[in-house]
Amino acid sequence: MKKIVILGSTGSIGRQALEVVDAFPEMFEIIGLAAGSNVQLLAEQVQKYQPRYVSIGSKEDALALKSLINSKTEIFYGEQGLINLAGIEELDLILVSVSGIHGLLPTLKALENQTTVALANKETIVTAGSLVMEKAKKFGTAIIPVDSEHSAIFQCLEKENLAAVEQLILTASGGPFFKATREELAQVTPQMALSHPNWKMGAKITIDSAGLINKGLEIIEAHWLFNVPYEKIKVVIHPQSVIHSMVQYKDGSVLAQLGCPDMKIPIQYAFTYPQRLTNFFPRLDFYQLEEITFSKPDFTKFPGLALAIEAGKIGGTMTTVFNGANEEAVLFFLNGRIRFIDIPQIIEKVMIQHQVLADYQVSDILEIDRWARQKAQELMANL
Repeated sequence: MKKIVILGSTGSIGRQALEVVDAFPEMFEIIGLAAGSNVQLLAEQVQKYQPRYVSIGSKEDALALKSLINSKTEIFYGEQGLINLAGIEELDLILVSVSGIHGLLPTLKALENQTTVALANKETIVTAGSLVMEKAKKFGTAIIPVDSEHSAIFQCLEKENLAAVEQLILTASGGPFFKATREELAQVTPQMALSHPNWKMGAKITIDSAGLINKGLEIIEAHWLFNVPYEKIKVVIHPQSVIHSMVQYKDGSVLAQLGCPDMKIPIQYAFTYPQRLTNFFPRLDFYQLEEITFSKPDFTKFPGLALAIEAGKIGGTMTTVFNGANEEAVLFFLNGRIRFIDIPQIIEKVMIQHQVLADYQVSDILEIDRWARQKAQELMANL
């Protein structure tokens, strides 16, 4: 049995990952689970899967969790708890699906531990791409992408023809405001932005998707994961979310990965790679598919996408700043403190103030992330 740890087990990806485990009970053993603050659901998961280790966000929540479970499961908490789970020696695979920069340190620990990383946390690569990829190369540890777009590219890349790749094509649904005017975007509420037409995701990634900022983060992630220059990565709006991404080769051939908009498929692929096992998840029915359409993204209406590409091309720690400022701005928007269209404006202003470091260590990334968040908060206080 493959021994697995799931970081972010109470989130959308984590819950679906456990559904995959349930579909193949003879193949996977849950060794560890980690959550942020959902004590009740984590307690239920611990009782069901009986992991050896579990971690939660705070000491207070750890005490509350201890009172709810009747098992010998060892309880950790905080950032160190995530690192502890990533460092388990007998581990075969770790799913990193925590939100934001919290995935960075446990990912680096798992790579050092030569534990295969199923990565569903794009911020880890966005904030410290060179460090993560260097660590993976140094220890010979595999990173298998779980994001549907990067999983699609991973599946379409022919290893014997990597030099023949002409471009990567990331598809985007366009979100709920694809056809909205600039004036309508100014009136968007958090509730409106959280209503994604195709995918069921956490709040932060859903807001990112609504403004196409998530697609910008995915461009940066694709650059590092597949070692492809930004000039060769394109975004195409594809509202049906049937084609998850494509690879175009120099001979004009385009390989695409299609499927239902269901995250369990890329999760299972990461868990069972390179095998493809029979499951009973929904199938794509071409007889019911009325149309497949494509269009260019509107960089003027969604400036966050252009800013992400700019941050990626500048390189160094600018992507760290982009990510930190965005995370803070999204929180302020969800709390009703700023408008939807203020998010990219805040990111841009923080980027302008940043002095880029081309070479950096983990300590630099964490400090610059704190700086970017503080600057974003200062800007938002003045709005």
